[in-house]
Amino acid sequence: MASFLRSWIPSYPNAKAESKSTPQVEVDETADDSGSETEREEDHTDEPPAFPSLNSAQRVKTKTSPSSSQKSDAELMPPPSLPPNLNPNLASRTPGMSSSTLGVPSSSSLGVPSSSSSLSVQSTTKPPTKPSGRNKVALAPGHSPLDWAALKSSGADLRGVPTLMRITPSVLKQHNKKDDAWAAFNGKVYNITPYLAFHPGGEKELMRVAGRDGTKLFALTHAWVNVDFMLDSCMVGFLVPERSS
Repeated sequence: MASFLRSWIPSYPNAKAESKSTPQVEVDETADDSGSETEREEDHTDEPPAFPSLNSAQRVKTKTSPSSSQKSDAELMPPPSLPPNLNPNLASRTPGMSSSTLGVPSSSSLGVPSSSSSLSVQSTTKPPTKPSGRNKVALAPGHSPLDWAALKSSGADLRGVPTLMRITPSVLKQHNKKDDAWAAFNGKVYNITPYLAFHPGGEKELMRVAGRDGTKLFALTHAWVNVDFMLDSCMVGFLVPERSS
């Protein structure tokens, strides 16, 4: 069978031998690679430029040495001269020298006490005085601020007059008794008789304004108290000036 095939395909062995051989590929090593050249150029572009430039005027100046004719700072700006009235020894003062040799005035000539005893804190055996405060009295039972608020809301007649009136200073002056006491505050007149027993400062202090205008004394004693709210149920009228004759 093999001989029959050889007669028909004479080149069969040669083709078989060629199939066994490995093909050779030639590589030209001298070919230009544009990619490698690009990488080399990019490597150079990443480097920062020299600053200042190598041929710049700044580099030329730094390389040159300063001329011998250039003056120092002390020569360009000498120290100021001393005033005519000042002792020249002060300019060359050395540590440890006394002030008398330098012409410095002593503390006695300046009026400064030489001894430290006058500057010491004076001791005392007296106790410190306490600031005088408001004097409060002990109120009778049932006369607390809550009791006064309850009395106002009870509906009791605390005014003593049927209607509000115009009250002159001469009329106000007549009501200065303990059982009939009127007082004016901020242009309003109140019947303070029912409030005497409820006053925290005592009846005697409140009677100081009976029969007169007590606005100034009230402001000096307790200006933070709302007198309109405290004595609204005791209001009898308004303070008006005297009638002209």
